[in-house]
Amino acid sequence: MAAPRIQIQDIQPRVDDGRYPVKACVGDLVTVSATIFRDGHGRIGGVLRFRRAGTRRWSEVPLEAEGNDRFVATFTPDTLGGWEFRILAWRDPYATWLGELDRRVAAGQTDLASEMSEGLALFGTGTVAEWRAAEQELADHARHGVAKSAVFGVDVDRERARFGAWYELFPRSFGGFGGVARMLPELAALGFDIVYLPPVHPIGVAHRKGRNNAEQARKGDVGSPWAIGASTGGHDALHPDLGTDAEFDGMVAAAREAEIEIALDFAIQCSPDHPWLVEHPEWFERRPDGTLKYAENQPKRYQDIYNVNWDTSDREGLWGALLEVVLGWCARGIRVFRVDNPHTKPIPFWEWLIAEVRASYPDAVFLAEAFTRPAPMTTLAKAGFGQSYTYFAWKNTKAELVEFVDQARSWSAFYRPNMWPNTPDILHEYLQDGGRPAFEARLVLAATLSPSYGIYSGYEACENVPVRAGSEEYLDSEKYEVKKRTLAGPLLPLIGRLNEIRRAHPALQRFENLVWLETQSDDLIAYAKQWGDDTLITVVNLDVEERREGLCIVPDALALPSIFPATDMLRDEVYQWRTGRNFVGLEPGGSHVISVGSPEAYSRKRRKP
Repeated sequence: MAAPRIQIQDIQPRVDDGRYPVKACVGDLVTVSATIFRDGHGRIGGVLRFRRAGTRRWSEVPLEAEGNDRFVATFTPDTLGGWEFRILAWRDPYATWLGELDRRVAAGQTDLASEMSEGLALFGTGTVAEWRAAEQELADHARHGVAKSAVFGVDVDRERARFGAWYELFPRSFGGFGGVARMLPELAALGFDIVYLPPVHPIGVAHRKGRNNAEQARKGDVGSPWAIGASTGGHDALHPDLGTDAEFDGMVAAAREAEIEIALDFAIQCSPDHPWLVEHPEWFERRPDGTLKYAENQPKRYQDIYNVNWDTSDREGLWGALLEVVLGWCARGIRVFRVDNPHTKPIPFWEWLIAEVRASYPDAVFLAEAFTRPAPMTTLAKAGFGQSYTYFAWKNTKAELVEFVDQARSWSAFYRPNMWPNTPDILHEYLQDGGRPAFEARLVLAATLSPSYGIYSGYEACENVPVRAGSEEYLDSEKYEVKKRTLAGPLLPLIGRLNEIRRAHPALQRFENLVWLETQSDDLIAYAKQWGDDTLITVVNLDVEERREGLCIVPDALALPSIFPATDMLRDEVYQWRTGRNFVGLEPGGSHVISVGSPEAYSRKRRKP
């Protein structure tokens, strides 16, 4: 049989020609477009077909012509997991004939007897008006020379994979699982959606790190939580100092009650005391002299941990054990995992493990701590990670931020950013030197640029002392010692307001909808986000030492009124703005987060934390 003469090209969205699925969330409108044409002048008919992966029956919607051989249709996945779509196209003889008739009439031709005979042969009996009414139905039941595209995948997550505010804390600094449980209502009231805990497992004694990453621990030093494994257990066990199994389960239940989630760290590494080193020595690579090589990420050295050997002869056993670890925590109510350094592990492993976990727990979300090159970072996203850390912490000038965000937006079909201004490992010099204005500016940027963002505890108190000049490590780092923490600091009101705004405004719950606004200043950065009738404009003074004034130019492309009320939701002040040039004056590190519309409209949207 000859191949169909219809060409279906440039189907969007797609990732690596369909090798990987695109990403969406339940309830998202998935817009599919393609260039479709055929030789000659005949009209094209077509449909978008879609279905839940693993089912037999396709649903379909008609393709709509956008012009210049481009067609589009949409569908909305309503369940978690894999979905599929494809395009079918064919020559539409009914629309072709009616179009030719219209052109002849428009040209003033009156002798249409031959054309009408063709119409009768095509449609059977009836009049031209009746034929027009029946055109679509006839075309749908008389598809000839149908061309079919390849089948493309969509990986459908829950909303939390795209949108959420994270707070990272060390439970040992808050009184263990019980202390965390008692604090969860406060974090929920501040608008946080996820509380992320570094590893909660037993910590090894051999080669334990001392305070400030000292190679020799002193008596009483608690060690790094990432040195996983001791005589009391490994990745499936809890550190006894943090609490009992019942207290852990109570914490998870308290989170559920507060409508917040607990995220656990999944770090594939072992202390020298981990049970696996005795039970499965084949999972670890040894030097010729029989010793194990500790982990390194130059210039950092991790004498207290060993990496597993991904080339082990017992790959099936190693992979299976790691899967059981994740499934075990899922069974205890955990659905969100922050994965430590996933780019140092094989991509096929992640593709397999995430698929296996989500087969049983389709609501599971994996965050990649992938501070690495674009190729491995984006491939992890393609392989199944629901979101990823980014380079945000190191992008502090206007030029750096614009380049960084535009690069991430070009990956929007498969990559979801999670922007953190600080982590236990990253205290950028911008925060070290800039004081509270720097913390405020970076907080507003993270919360309004990205649908998902997070802060590490201490940020709200503007903690900014490095262990030494030129280092991004904290002095007296919590990675190596216990602190007595409470939820306190001057930034808490700003954090609560930003999270309130984020929940009230759908425009901030997306990433790809950002539009840069001209400011004619390298110190002022401005951008708009629109979603439906919701428009927000953010302006930030990146200078943490001087007040900056300038213009924010609202482009015609935003389709806003010539003059409109602009409500600054950080100050509850209303300005008169216009399409075009607007004066802005901001104190060091200051910001506007502006809702376009009346203050009354904003007050209806506001939600108390």
